[in-house]
Formats: sequence, C-alpha cells, structure tokens
Amino acid sequence: MSENVKILVVEDNDFVRMQITSFLEDGGYEVVGASDGDDALDCLDSDIKIALVDVRMEPMGGFEFITFMQEDGYNIPVILVTGDQSPDLLSKAGQFDVATVLLKPVQKDRLLAMVGRLIDRN
Repeated sequence: MSENVKILVVEDNDFVRMQITSFLEDGGYEVVGASDGDDALDCLDSDIKIALVDVRMEPMGGFEFITFMQEDGYNIPVILVTGDQSPDLLSKAGQFDVATVLLKPVQKDRLLAMVGRLIDRN
C-alpha cells in the first residue's frame, strides 16, 4: 500500500528531517524533503499525499506554510511535528485543519501508524 505514496517532510533540523525520512523510506514511502516552508512550497505537486510539517522554522514556519499550501488549492493531509505540547498549539492546529500532531522525538512505529491511517482515509 505504501508503494508510490509520496510524502513531503518539512523540517529545519537536518538530523530530525533525515531521521523521519529514513523511517518513512523504511516503510516503503517516497519522501521529498524541505528545510523550511519556502523550500517546501517549491516541492509541492499533485503527487504529494501527506505533508509532515514542523511548527517552528525560519523564515517560513509551519502554520504559514499550511496557509500558503491551502490557498494554492492543495488539499493535503498534514501531520504537524513539534516539541511544543501547549494547549494553544493544539487549538491552532485544529483551526488549520491539521490531521494529527506528532510530538518530538518522533517514534518510528507511531509515525508509520499515523501515516498508514491517513492514507487509508484518503
């Protein structure tokens, strides 16, 4: 089921981005990586099925990227990746129609399970 599923990983921390990419590739997914929201906008295409997006990045953060993505007509499920557990962040994620929030450090089994559920839904 994971064959030919392209996932966008938007994370400014190189180590975290490489780790998430490795986990997803182990699960059989094709991964496109970007180091911030600006780079990620250039990576968007109709083949992207899920976006994993860090919240805090410069110059364009996660919520700003999601706004641009949605304004450009991309209806891609988003998994928000963050170390922030504040209720305000969870509330804001709901306002942006984020599919789910994944806390750092990212656990491989949890990540693959979340991605699998989102693919099954869409």
